Amino acid sequence: MKKTLPYIAVIVAMIIWSGSGIAVKAALNSFAPLTLVLSRFTFGVLLMLAIGLIANRTTSSNSILRLQPVEKQHIWFFVLGGVFEPFLYFIFETYSYKLFATPTIAEAFLSTNPLIAPVFAFFFLREKVTFWNILGILVSTGGMLLLVLAGNDSFVLGSVWAIPLSLITVCMAVAYSIILKKVPKQYSSLTTVFWMDVFALCMFYLVAGAKAILNPHAVWLVSEISGAAVGGVSYLAVLSTVTAFILFCYSVRFLGVTKANIFNNIRPVFTALIMLCFFHEHMPLLKWIGIGIIVIGLFICQKRGKK
Repeated sequence: MKKTLPYIAVIVAMIIWSGSGIAVKAALNSFAPLTLVLSRFTFGVLLMLAIGLIANRTTSSNSILRLQPVEKQHIWFFVLGGVFEPFLYFIFETYSYKLFATPTIAEAFLSTNPLIAPVFAFFFLREKVTFWNILGILVSTGGMLLLVLAGNDSFVLGSVWAIPLSLITVCMAVAYSIILKKVPKQYSSLTTVFWMDVFALCMFYLVAGAKAILNPHAVWLVSEISGAAVGGVSYLAVLSTVTAFILFCYSVRFLGVTKANIFNNIRPVFTALIMLCFFHEHMPLLKWIGIGIIVIGLFICQKRGKK
């Protein structure tokens, strides 16, 4: 069971993140991008603090939900992790969602972590990258592209600035994965995510404060607050910011950077299924074939082989 838990954790994290684009789109109808980021991480940090304090009194010492103090020699791990993700990652991600035409297209570009992760993992962690890892990544990425592009007679990408922003976003996410792998294992998953988010939140408030002084109308609301926008912020705070990050942190420690990041390719799958079920987006046969190819690529990537 212990061997399957990291796989279950990373799949659940990807399912949660696959709905983030829809939640962001809903929230951005009422909130400015920076306001959205501040709201989700403020609520997320407070929620993790409450969970950690409760877990410290009720769970065992090796629980992933315990909240621990950080030793001085390890602070730089948490500061650097917070800079990469959430701070830089979510600024670029939020604007990427805003500039792409649809959440499905945004998810496709923001899920290209598997193409970059092996390079980072090899050079910074000396993590073994096998032939099967590379083959699985290529197969899965091909299926992802088929899923996104198939059946779109009038394909609309959105702003051309969305592409470079999404690539920067992906690089920040992979760098964050490297830091997660380097954090000493004495710290629980909640401790790791909590302190990184605390440092990132301080940086978010500094940016928001500076922007509010320069242009007070650019930071807070876009229009009146709607129920859908509140629901979007709640989803992002409780599920995307807290639950998914703790699960992903747990999976990276056991699976490694390359194997954990390959699961980013299933994010567009669940985004497409959500769009089908709740928004009645058309799903032709080629899209279903693309989903099948992605799943095959995931199995290939997990196969063990020579370096």
